[in-house]
Amino acid sequence: MLKVIIVEDEPIILKGLLYRIDWLKTNCIVIGTAESGIEGCRLILEKKPDIVITDIRMPFKDGLEMLQETKDVCQYEAIILSGYGEFQYAQQAIRLGVHNYLLKPVDLKDFEATLHELAMSVQEKRSSSQSNSHRHVLDLKVEWTEGSSYAADAIRYIEKHYDQKISLAMASKVIGLSTVSVNTKLKERTGYSFNELLTRYRLTKAIQKLQHENSLVYEVAEQTGFSDYKYFSAVFKKYIGTSPKQFLKKGM
Repeated sequence: MLKVIIVEDEPIILKGLLYRIDWLKTNCIVIGTAESGIEGCRLILEKKPDIVITDIRMPFKDGLEMLQETKDVCQYEAIILSGYGEFQYAQQAIRLGVHNYLLKPVDLKDFEATLHELAMSVQEKRSSSQSNSHRHVLDLKVEWTEGSSYAADAIRYIEKHYDQKISLAMASKVIGLSTVSVNTKLKERTGYSFNELLTRYRLTKAIQKLQHENSLVYEVAEQTGFSDYKYFSAVFKKYIGTSPKQFLKKGM
């Protein structure tokens, strides 16, 4: 699972990227977000992501400055999002080794294609690096992989059963670990507990259904594992910033 950080000061764009993209499909998880270059620097150095997605123009420190200060230290790949088409930004991005430079408004299909391409590239580099390592390093990698496979099992469980009434206890029984251990493994790999990851994945699927299907809001709630319509609306508003009905009216 590749760790992703998003640095974007426009809340609508940030929430759109968080919940309109099926991150798990590309073997990615968003482990943190920031709304300024300064906050982004701190988060990158703390979390050490595999991929950083950032705007250029932000308060206090822009995205290019943030990349310059952290990219060599943390060795991640980057995608730049910008509403500015000036050539000098693209030139600087190329010099920094940025994977792609996408102009706003971002086409989500283009973004998903770019993310998928980058994720595949990162995974190939990682596999190649592991295969060329010394034996003692490989032994450590095996231990790490075995530990993280429990997190992968939990994620697959969520993907398969998100539309049903499931719980951490049910997942831990299937995986063969205690509930505390499952949560610990997930937090280590994704930064989220089982319940938090389940809620975020359900919201991603709910948004897809609201945008592309003719189902009523209460039907979408049922189809994505929310047992109560009022609870679904409350959770939706907490994470997305608007109610499901307002979301539909705005055509977000």
